[in-house]
Amino acid sequence: MDDLMTKIMDEVMKKMGDVETVKETPVEMKTEVKKSKPNTVNLTEFVGTAIGHTIGLVIANVDYKLHEMMKIDKKYKSIGIVGARTGAGPHIFAADEAIKATNSEILSIELPRDTEGGAGHGSLIIFGAEDVSDARRAVEVTLKELDRTFGDVYGTSAGHLEFQYTARASYALNKAFGAPIGKSFGITVGAPAAIGVLMADTAVKAATVDVIGYATPGNGGTSFSNEVICTFSGDSGAVRQAIFAAREVGKQLLGSLSDDEVKSSTVSYI
Repeated sequence: MDDLMTKIMDEVMKKMGDVETVKETPVEMKTEVKKSKPNTVNLTEFVGTAIGHTIGLVIANVDYKLHEMMKIDKKYKSIGIVGARTGAGPHIFAADEAIKATNSEILSIELPRDTEGGAGHGSLIIFGAEDVSDARRAVEVTLKELDRTFGDVYGTSAGHLEFQYTARASYALNKAFGAPIGKSFGITVGAPAAIGVLMADTAVKAATVDVIGYATPGNGGTSFSNEVICTFSGDSGAVRQAIFAAREVGKQLLGSLSDDEVKSSTVSYI
């Protein structure tokens, strides 16, 4: 009888031990949880980020020594800054919309060799404004527009294609590409550069447009990147037709270089 009672008590104690272990487990697990790093930047200069590893910043009052070295007009104490690892055309066309929407000016546009190791480059755009609110707003508009302007950027492991269009070019496009202000303007970019050459020829043959610029790896501001850029202006319908023709050819050619699908980065807008 004593042996039986001992066995029963052992079983009861064992079960109680299991229950206590279950109760303690959540507490132990809770202590092991690590807080994830918040995706925020607590700086007044930070505006935001966007597609293409793009960052937007603003400086309310540029240090006078740096201001002089940057060769900025003295009336522009505030600047907006947009920088990206991937993309140039999308950012410049987006910045063009920002200029139309704000009381700011494009101070400089540079195309650093980048694309995160790809065939093209990134971008650095500086806005100038007398009021910091205008500089910040210019950056905000640019970041917001990028989802649209990346709509006709097509990338694969073999290269990329880019097409941009506006019905009315403004000062950003004029500064970057010499686009006639107030007129329809388009751009084709093909990488590898060989594809860009054929796309340019296709575009200008497809419609009556005025060729504004033609940039190759060693000539015309492509930062020695492996791409060819063609820019053109003219009637709105003609500019769009030139882009449509070049896009059709470019997608076929880029598709022949890899098994990757040649698809839009976001949603085509042209």
